[in-house]
Amino acid sequence: MLTLSRTDARRLAVRAQLLENQRPTDMFEVIHHLAELQNDPTAYVARNADLVLWTRLGSAYEPSDLRDALDEQALLELQGMIMVPGDLALYRAEMEAWPTQDWQEGLSVWVEANTGCRLDILSRLRTDGPLTVRDLPDTCDVPWRSSGWSNNRNVGRMLDAMVQRGEVAAAGRRGQERLWDLAERIYPDEIVPLDEARRIRAERRLRALGIARGGPAGEPAVVEGVRGEWRVIPELLDTAFHGRTALVSPLDRLVYDRKRMTELFEYEYQLEMYKPAAKRRWGYWALPILHGDRLIGKLDAAADHRAGVLRVDAVHEDAPFSKAQAAAVRRELTALAAWLHLDL
Repeated sequence: MLTLSRTDARRLAVRAQLLENQRPTDMFEVIHHLAELQNDPTAYVARNADLVLWTRLGSAYEPSDLRDALDEQALLELQGMIMVPGDLALYRAEMEAWPTQDWQEGLSVWVEANTGCRLDILSRLRTDGPLTVRDLPDTCDVPWRSSGWSNNRNVGRMLDAMVQRGEVAAAGRRGQERLWDLAERIYPDEIVPLDEARRIRAERRLRALGIARGGPAGEPAVVEGVRGEWRVIPELLDTAFHGRTALVSPLDRLVYDRKRMTELFEYEYQLEMYKPAAKRRWGYWALPILHGDRLIGKLDAAADHRAGVLRVDAVHEDAPFSKAQAAAVRRELTALAAWLHLDL
């Protein structure tokens, strides 16, 4: 079993997430490698997908590149994740076998009780698609009941299920509204068998993370000072590390697993957008600051496009920055403002 220092483990995670000094150059290759690019609409600084891609690609990346690729279906979205079309083959068998998880059973029963509505949606899309949620008929006999935001939002919940079943797919946007169409018009025909698809997905996920808990992929390892067993891709350990400074989205996969982040980076962080303002320590949408293989602080900033400025409310230093760290963070701030076409 491999034994890693925390430094080795952190560098493995940073390298796997394409956050070393030598930047990648191709948006599609980055998305394929990362395996999970969350298309979250929050744009306090920039949308998550855009910020993740800028952090890797730098100023050569423009948000219009991603929007155009999605509109042209050169990239596809599945359950909030953006991916290259060929990767859909790894999910098609699971769609055909749905439901495959215990938590899906309740939704499956509800869909079955509203088969008429599901067929009405398919018929309308076949005739007039792509369409928005508001364009689709709600002919459910049994309303969706929930204590959350989806209560009685029958069409939206039905579409969620139909995406999981592989019947409908996101087909770009009309303004701010997502369009939906028949999956058969959008998805490639290839289907990878279920067991093989799960194996490939597990391997690609680990390759994108570098080090993770559990799963069948990679090799077992322990990290000095951290309890339990990890899985790693050994060949990623065999190259020299060349770090840089980066302003990381709160939803970036480097930090998305907060337990893993705490164990490996010994870094304290919470996304505080759901907290009352008076209880926030670091800010509404604070960006973790990566420097080399360490997370060293948080940037509390907001893009004010109406005023034409990137407003910086605070730079929280976990420990006092060195002159080199302070200068590197300032350079990244300047680059972020320039990419957003805002003054700093």
